[in-house]
Amino acid sequence: MNLIQSIFSNVWSLAFAIFLLGFTIFIHELGHFLAAKKRGMKIDRFSIGFGPKILAWKGKDGVEYRLSWILLGGYVALPQLAEMEAIEGESKIDAEKLPPISFSTKVIVSAAGPLFNCIFAFVLATILCAIGQKIPSGAQGPVVGNIQTTIETSDGNVVQSPALLAGIKAGDTILAVDGKEVSTFDEINARIIRGSGRDEKSMPKVTLTIKRGDTVRDVDVFPVYITRERIREIGISFAAQIEIAKVMTGSPSETAGLRVGDIVTHIDGNPILAPGIISEHIAITKEKPVTISYIRDNKQSEAVILPKKEKSPNSSESAYRIGIAPWYVMTKIHIAPWTQVSNVLGDTWENIKTLVDPRSDIGLDKMSGPVGIVTMLSATAKRSMTTVVLLMILINIGLAVFNLLPIPVLDGGHILFAMIAKIRGRPLPANIIMTTQSVFMLLLLSMMVYVTFFDVRRNLPQSKSPPAAQQQAPAEPATEAPSK
Repeated sequence: MNLIQSIFSNVWSLAFAIFLLGFTIFIHELGHFLAAKKRGMKIDRFSIGFGPKILAWKGKDGVEYRLSWILLGGYVALPQLAEMEAIEGESKIDAEKLPPISFSTKVIVSAAGPLFNCIFAFVLATILCAIGQKIPSGAQGPVVGNIQTTIETSDGNVVQSPALLAGIKAGDTILAVDGKEVSTFDEINARIIRGSGRDEKSMPKVTLTIKRGDTVRDVDVFPVYITRERIREIGISFAAQIEIAKVMTGSPSETAGLRVGDIVTHIDGNPILAPGIISEHIAITKEKPVTISYIRDNKQSEAVILPKKEKSPNSSESAYRIGIAPWYVMTKIHIAPWTQVSNVLGDTWENIKTLVDPRSDIGLDKMSGPVGIVTMLSATAKRSMTTVVLLMILINIGLAVFNLLPIPVLDGGHILFAMIAKIRGRPLPANIIMTTQSVFMLLLLSMMVYVTFFDVRRNLPQSKSPPAAQQQAPAEPATEAPSK
């Protein structure tokens, strides 16, 4: 029965993800379609996908509507805008017999697709603002909560954490990364990953502006690469309130009176700013009694607990534990839709700049194409619909910005050709436009194949741990939270 439920869940989430990607493409093409109709243009075909048709029908308006096999995008065939037969298929309409369209019409129709994606993203952001997002308390701040001791690198070596080597401590506030101000841990992680700083040996380097007490200073940190994706990592996590998610029956913590929901603040006087701090402290003190400070019903209390040595539920190794599963105190935030869209636009632009920066570690192999997008949506749909909405905002803004790049075949390319024609005072020769479009379509398809290869590779099983940024902010504790 469990197997059937698992199969049904996987099929449903995959179908849902494909639908969401297809709907995003539909919204984009709908923008072109409605703008073209409004401007009185001749519309030959409205297609979701490229290549041979799966199904098609002729509308009363004379437009052929179709669903095609290659779901890497879609198009609205507009003979007056551009000759795209090599991409969109043969047209029965003779474009030369149609009246020419104005410069403003070309720009408006070309920009309408990306605009509709932005409008859709804003609508989704409004919904997300109303629903709210659950995040760990403190995740929106720049305070360091924990420093990893060691990190497993992309080549399988276990090395000391770069943050530990640089002398960063829990409780430090990160004010800037490479001279750029940051206010949240998402910004911190993004700037580290996108960073292009290098030392004299061309090894990754990032400069953090740290505030500790009343002292502000710059600290050079040398990230290592983790996972097969070779992502920059320094080994820090955000500071957050930590509560007890589970108390094991018969454990020292139960005997000491700790309960689920207690907010643990200190262990032997040391702040508890991340779930792993308790186990790390006990690994050092071993069998010695520890003092846990906690808050219950807004009252501060303490419990002295004697750790007990026991086997780990997931291995044969023994360790000293006190029998609790600590986790983040979750809080709900409501971010204004214009702030969400603005932040995503900024991040998307930063990602594009990083892609063309030869000193960065981010290349086309880190991008996600249709396969990667569907995989992310499918996996997310099983866990959190709120995160699905957030992903859809990212995807729609990303699609809008990508399509506005001044590259032939894309919407930005149509605008570029229109501007060149406007400056020249006459249209560009049709054969030059068609040849350029065909060449860039081939390049775009080649890029899609390249990106898809890494999408597939990225989702194959691997032993490497995911980046700390991915480990830090799940919505709830694991089913079998580790006892401490």
